[in-house]
Amino acid sequence: MKKFSRREKWPSSHFLIELAHGAGAILMKYFDKKHQIEVKPNAGIVTEADKAAEAYLVKNILRKFPKSSIITEETGEYQGESELLWITDPLDGTSNYAHGFPWFCVSIGLHVKGKPKAGVIYQPFTKELYYAEKGKGAFLNGKRIRVSKTKRLNESLVGTGFYYSKSRSLAAEVDVFQEMNEQALAVRRPGSAALDLACVASGRFDGFWERGLSSWDVAAGFLLVEEAGGVVTNYEGKPTNIFEGYCLATNGHIHGKMKAVVSKIKK
Repeated sequence: MKKFSRREKWPSSHFLIELAHGAGAILMKYFDKKHQIEVKPNAGIVTEADKAAEAYLVKNILRKFPKSSIITEETGEYQGESELLWITDPLDGTSNYAHGFPWFCVSIGLHVKGKPKAGVIYQPFTKELYYAEKGKGAFLNGKRIRVSKTKRLNESLVGTGFYYSKSRSLAAEVDVFQEMNEQALAVRRPGSAALDLACVASGRFDGFWERGLSSWDVAAGFLLVEEAGGVVTNYEGKPTNIFEGYCLATNGHIHGKMKAVVSKIKK
C-alpha cells in the first residue's frame, strides 16, 4: 500500500462537510419528485437519488484524493493505492425517502491507515450535520455533543432496526424487541441506522442495537458515539468493527442492561 508523500494533504473536516452538503442537496432535489425505484434482492430498494448522490461523492473524492479506496453501497468498492479508505452511504433510509418520510441522511466515514479518522452524517431535510474526528470530539452543527446521562433502562428511550429478512431470524428479533420494550421506557424504529447512532451520540437516544448492518451504515456513526463519550460493542459486549454486521451502542450507563437482552439473539 503506497504511503503519502509530504506534498499530500489529509482530508480536512471542511472537505468532508462539503461532500455531505453536496450529496444532501442532490437528495433534496429529488425528494418531492416521483422516484425511479429498483428492488435489490434481500436488500431493500434503490432510487435515482441514491445513484446520483453516490456518483457525486465518488467523483469528488477521487478528484481531490485520486488514490483513495472507497466502499460505497450501490456500486461496491473502488480499490486505490493510498492509506485513505472512504466508507459512504449516499442515502441511508431509502425506503423512508421514497415514501416522503423525512428520516434519511448521507453518511461518510473516513479511515486512515486502517483506523477510524473522521465521520459525518448529514440530514438534509432538517439541515442537521453531525461531525466527529478521532480524539477531537463530536459535534452537531458546530456545537459539542455528548451522550445522555440516563442510568436506568426503564427511563431510557432506545432505538433499533430490523434487517430485510422476513424469516424465522426476524421472529427471534421481534421477541427481543418485545422484551426490550417491556424493560425500557420506549423503543423506536425510525429506519436509518446512521441517524440512530447520531441520536445516541447527541443524547436523543440512550441506546441502539441492530444487526444485518453494512460498513457504510455505521462507519461514521460508531466514531460519533465514541467521540461523544458512548460505548460501541457487539452483542456480547466485546469490541466490534464496522464489518462485523451488528452492534450495541449506548451511553455506557445502560450498556450492561441492554446487552443482557440483545445477547439472546443468535447470529
